[in-house]
Amino acid sequence: MKHVGFVTSPLSSGHAVRGVGFYTARLLRELKRQSSKFKIEIVEITDNRQLSTDNLDIVHYPYFDLFWHTLPIFKKTKTIVTIHDVIPLEFPEHYPLGLRGWFNLQLQKLALSEIEGVITVSYHCIKTIHKYLSVPHAKLKLIYEAADPIFRKIPKPKNKFDLPKKFTLYVGDINYNKNIPNLVKACKLTKLPLVIVGRQAAELETLNLSHPELRHLQGLSSQNVRRLGFVSDADLVDIYNLATVYCQPSYAEGFGLPVLEAMACGTAVACSQASSLPEVAGEAAVYFDPYNIQEMASALVKATPKGGQVQAQKFSWARTASQTLDVYQQLI
Repeated sequence: MKHVGFVTSPLSSGHAVRGVGFYTARLLRELKRQSSKFKIEIVEITDNRQLSTDNLDIVHYPYFDLFWHTLPIFKKTKTIVTIHDVIPLEFPEHYPLGLRGWFNLQLQKLALSEIEGVITVSYHCIKTIHKYLSVPHAKLKLIYEAADPIFRKIPKPKNKFDLPKKFTLYVGDINYNKNIPNLVKACKLTKLPLVIVGRQAAELETLNLSHPELRHLQGLSSQNVRRLGFVSDADLVDIYNLATVYCQPSYAEGFGLPVLEAMACGTAVACSQASSLPEVAGEAAVYFDPYNIQEMASALVKATPKGGQVQAQKFSWARTASQTLDVYQQLI
């Protein structure tokens, strides 16, 4: 039996309620369910001191921070890391590094040069990781994410948050690449209220909107926008089912998981044609240029749920875990 150390720190940090935390939790659950078939034991690494004491054949870091030195340069064990995106490097004017950030980025690049494999979640990420981090194509492994099985169409969703009868839904952070200001403008054109789920949007009043990374959010406190904050997965299933249309307006995404979650719930999806999103949504979304507000508004009106559930079923966490275990086996 081979031993793979799986670093679980995203489950106990600020990432726990964001995409990296969801990825870590859902992948870990499936890895543990399937690992015995691969003659592998998954060892949860909750403390980095375990890396020097446990008898491990591989260590898997399910996250990678561009601007914090999270990946050790000197490693005693074969190492795999999952990189979800390099979006700050794609839009440097909106994500200024600063001296410390630049220095940590160099350390992270150095640490990456000495690992055995990088798992990433889209073809778009393969291209950008190779371009910005100089990871050789031979080390890059594409493994898609998936919607959790909890996301499904339900006959009588609960309207716990007293949402309007018709509305556009957006789920996620409100960083520059998410293009939320243009979505607000598009929703005004369609006269569809916008409902945003995510902790960042709910904390808007506490943020320094003069900061370069947040300046784009000035004016987001619109009467046409409901900001619900973080909600449980159970509540989110109801919200997806109640929505008239889900919109992912991003300039760039590493994957775009809410698109699949919405489709699994039978919700119509309007989607930016940028980066990874056409890979995820396939032919089941109506696409638009994220810089064209009129085109986005038109897509919100035209979107239908046709084909969405079928598209979502093409992805599964069981397959994600199986392909990840295959990568482990290849490197042991």
